[in-house]
Amino acid sequence: MYDTIDSTKTLTRRGFLQASALGAMAAAAEVIPGPLLANAVRATDPPETLVKTLYESLAENQRKEICFAWDHQDKTRGLLRSYLSNNWRITRPAIKSEFYSIAQQALIRQIFEGLVNPDWIERFDKQFKDDLGGYGKAQSIALFGQPGQGKFEFVMSGRHGTIRCDGHSVEHVAFGGPILYGHAASGYYEKANHPDNVFWHQAVAANNLYKMLDGKQQKQALLPEAPDEALIAFQGKGVTLPGIPIKDLSADQKTQMQKVVQKLIEPYRQSNQDEVVACLKAQGGLDACSLAFYQADALANDGVWDNWRLEGPAFVWHYRGAPHVHVWVNVADDAAISLNAKNDSGPLRK
Repeated sequence: MYDTIDSTKTLTRRGFLQASALGAMAAAAEVIPGPLLANAVRATDPPETLVKTLYESLAENQRKEICFAWDHQDKTRGLLRSYLSNNWRITRPAIKSEFYSIAQQALIRQIFEGLVNPDWIERFDKQFKDDLGGYGKAQSIALFGQPGQGKFEFVMSGRHGTIRCDGHSVEHVAFGGPILYGHAASGYYEKANHPDNVFWHQAVAANNLYKMLDGKQQKQALLPEAPDEALIAFQGKGVTLPGIPIKDLSADQKTQMQKVVQKLIEPYRQSNQDEVVACLKAQGGLDACSLAFYQADALANDGVWDNWRLEGPAFVWHYRGAPHVHVWVNVADDAAISLNAKNDSGPLRK
């Protein structure tokens, strides 16, 4: 229904008519038309400000398609803004489609770039190219609430990626809620060393810690089979978490664990990194967490574990590296926080 377009190419007559139609709809709805939208945006604007600008630019037909009430409940997914899956689009229109004006597409891109570490933009673009055919071609957005007039959340989703911007509307959580990232750099079944996978270095860092463990520690840390990747609800305090407790590690092992966490949060903007650190601290820090590696589904018999999980009372970072990388993340400063969504990892091909 929505044909994809390349905003870097010269606008065709058909594209001009489409853009003109959108401009007319915007004017009728008393929203920001394309030229004024471009002038309203500054390179230094934070994503939260840009989300408000985007919302104000939407024509009525666009709002009906991608805007939802703050607590919108989906029949199958539960609380829609908190839902997570490894391969889905939250709404139908692709970002790079005639549904959005060229100016709106540029604004959505600017929001995305503001949510990630600038040093990671090129790597995210590689993931988009490998998994989606390029940025915006198979990704969509949704807006919950009303930016500028109360709680709101911007959600971008697509295969191997869900990212959020909430302006601290969702209290006590990092990233505005659960997020997901992943990459299939060389097809569905990657080789054991995951060539060209932009996220595999995170697993390398975790496996380097595993190698630092003595025999007894490795036996404690290595478990037969991982839980389903979509199971990222918090266990809370007082629960024995799977794997080896971080508090039982030596000083040098804990230092390596800190390096692992830094690599996990590095792809995202500094404020989100700070949120993760603050949430961890509120729940007792890394000493309240456990680390587990899983034997099942390892891609090679080389002692490198593709699947592993770092978990605390209100912290889950589930890394599934086989047959390719999926990473499910849920972090808060209070274990009572509930997803209120029916997450789904989808069918796994054998």
